[in-house]
This record gives sequence, structure tokens and C-alpha cells, in this order.
Amino acid sequence: MEHISQRTPLHASHAQTGNTGPLVIITTLFFMWGLLTALNDVLIPHLKALYTLSYVQAMMVQFCFFGAYFLVSLPAGMLIRKIGYQKGAVAGLITAAIGCALFYPASKSGYALFLFGFFVLASGITILQVAANPYVTVLGAPQTASSRLTLTQAFNSLGTTVAPTLGGILILSESTLGVAELAQMEPAQQAAYRATQAASVQGPYLALAAALLLLALMFAFARLPKIDHAEEATPQADSESQRSVLTHPPLLLGAFGIFLYVGGEVSIGSFLINFLGEPEIAGLTPAAAAHYVSYYWGGAMIGRFIGFAVMRYVSPGKALAFNAASTMLLILVAIFGQGQTAMWAILAVGLFNSIMFPTIFSMALYRLGSRTGQASGILCMAIVGGAVVPFIQGVLADAMGPQRSFLVPAACYAFILYFGLKFAGMYKEDAKA
Repeated sequence: MEHISQRTPLHASHAQTGNTGPLVIITTLFFMWGLLTALNDVLIPHLKALYTLSYVQAMMVQFCFFGAYFLVSLPAGMLIRKIGYQKGAVAGLITAAIGCALFYPASKSGYALFLFGFFVLASGITILQVAANPYVTVLGAPQTASSRLTLTQAFNSLGTTVAPTLGGILILSESTLGVAELAQMEPAQQAAYRATQAASVQGPYLALAAALLLLALMFAFARLPKIDHAEEATPQADSESQRSVLTHPPLLLGAFGIFLYVGGEVSIGSFLINFLGEPEIAGLTPAAAAHYVSYYWGGAMIGRFIGFAVMRYVSPGKALAFNAASTMLLILVAIFGQGQTAMWAILAVGLFNSIMFPTIFSMALYRLGSRTGQASGILCMAIVGGAVVPFIQGVLADAMGPQRSFLVPAACYAFILYFGLKFAGMYKEDAKA
């Protein structure tokens, strides 16, 4: 990965007035990977019912999807260092398109090929993440990096907001059969039913594959500035790059924060449809519950637009701590409450999730200079929390039910609260300068 510094002035072609175009193009990528990621929340209950899976088995979707971040982040960083940000983004889009296309044969083959398709799709998204997140942080002043990344993440949330409703309409069926109903059917009838239900993913994911290939073509010919930094050529930068980035406390704790945050956010989204289907909560069908999942992700979108404005005046660390505390309170209400109170409490978590990823990400990269690119790869590897935490919640859900299993993400947000309070004064020196 190319070295990126938050302290070094950008080349003249990157002046503030010239950053709007590149930001618009990068924001398009944020939207697409948000759409693709949130569709998992629809597919998990669909595949769980289709193949009569346990919660742990169903969470293998997120395990394969977010496991790709851990396995592919460092190779993605090397790829981008070799071919550059723009070509790296094109490679990521093409890889993601291949992953989407694999859902067609998977619908005829079975669950294992679905899992492989999720891995390939996520590998493409990982390449996009490694390229796009640090790119946004350098397109402006370091003091406003959290605000700027929060704005682009808002459009990522637009994709996650649209996805559940769209997926509910195109993929989920009001007539999904339960385990008991399937058991009463003849083997031939079961096979025909599963084939029909599995085929519902073919059209949407082939359309997504085509859209990703079109976007790759457009991105290949887009005129994006190359990020150059004078600091890269200095002896100080060379010496700096040789030191382990993990000696930087904000990065070490920030990586663990990203691990837990992504894990908590993904866990909640993964269990929402099943949680809302519980008789003591809302008793909704999967298709009806999918619409409410959009409220969860929509809250994150609204919160990111609010955060974009608020964090120009409020310390990112303090804002992060406040949101983490609010999230923990809401999850506890969902765990120990019932009916509409529990339902809306868990959906409101999305609003407070809003600023967490971009804020933790930019705080972790603070003052890393020429090591920023290497650190970005480590932070993207930490997204593997989205594979591990839902799996742990799945174990708890099989043992105690989906409602009590939300104790797992509640514990994750406790560390986010600590991280925000510990680095609440991080940007004071820059503000005085």
C-alpha cells in the first residue's frame, strides 16, 4: 500500500477545492459495499430456514464473509501498493462481481458454495476498504478526518438502509415454511421447495454482479488524483516506517475497538429478523421483519450526517463514548424488555452506531505519518470481528435464545466506551496550532 500521511500537505492538485470530485467517486464505493454487506442480514434467516440450520451454522455466513477481511487485508495492501489505489479499487469491484455471480450456481448446489461465494464477495469488498478508507482521510485537514470519513460512511449507510427492504421484497417470501412444516413434506417436495426458495437469490445477485462490473469500468476511466507525499522520500519517514506501528497505543487499542465494534454491529443486524420474529417481541414474518432492519441501518445513516456536523465542534472521543454508553443502555432494554419497547430499543442502536467505525478508524491512524498505510491494513484486518462475534452470539442464541444472546454485543460496546474516554483529548494540540 502507498504510504499515506495525515500530517503532510497534499500536492497542489489535491487542494481543498479539488477534493469534491474524488470524494464523490469514493463515496459511490462506500454505498455499494454497504448494500452488499447488509443483504447478509436478509440471506441469513433465508438460508437458515431453507437448509434448517442452527444459529451457529447460519452464522457461518458472517464467519466466511468477515473472515475474508482478516485473510485478504494484508494481500490487498500489497496489491494496492503495487498497482495503486484506482486500479486496486477496480480489482476489488471485479472480485466482488465474481462473488455475486457465484450465487447462481450456489442456488443449485447448496449451502457450501453459498459460503464460498460470500468469501469471494467479501474479498473484493476488503480490497475496496483498504483503498478507500485511508484515501478519504487524506483528502483534507487531519482535524476533520473523522468528520469527512463519517460523511462518506453515511452513504455506506444509505446502502445498508436500502438493502434489507430490497432484499425482503426480492428474496424473502411471506410463505416461508418452518422446520416442522418441512418435516411433514415428502423428500421430493422438500427438494422442490428448497430449489424454488434458493432460486430467489439468482436474479438479485446477477444484477448486482452486472452493476459492479459497470462500476469497475467507470472507475477504471475516472480521473482521480494520485496521492503523493513529500514525507515518503525523507530519511525520517524511512526510519519511521521501520518501527512497528503496534507501538502506537491508539492503533493497538483502535484495532481491538474496530474488532469489537464491527462484531457488535454485525451481530445485531444478523439476529434482527429472528429477534423480531419472537412471539414476545413482535411475532413478525421474515419478510415483514426485513423492512424493520432498514430502520436499524437507516438510523446509522441519519446519525452519520448528524455526526458529520457535530464532530466539527465536539471531541471525537467524547462523542464516541457518549454513543457507546447509549448503545449499551438500549441493548439492555432490548434484552430485558418485551414487545414494542424491546423492538424499538434494538432498532435505535443503529443511530448510535453511526459514528463509531469512522471515528475509531481515524483516531487509530492519528499521527502515524508514513506508517498510515500499513496501519490501515491492520485496522481492516480487525474487521474480522464481524466473523467472530456473531459466531459467539450464535452459540449463546442456541443455548439461551436470541433475546438473551444480545449480551454479547453489549459487552463489545463497553470497550468502545473505554476507548473513547481514554483518547477524548487526542486532537487538542492540533486545535491550538
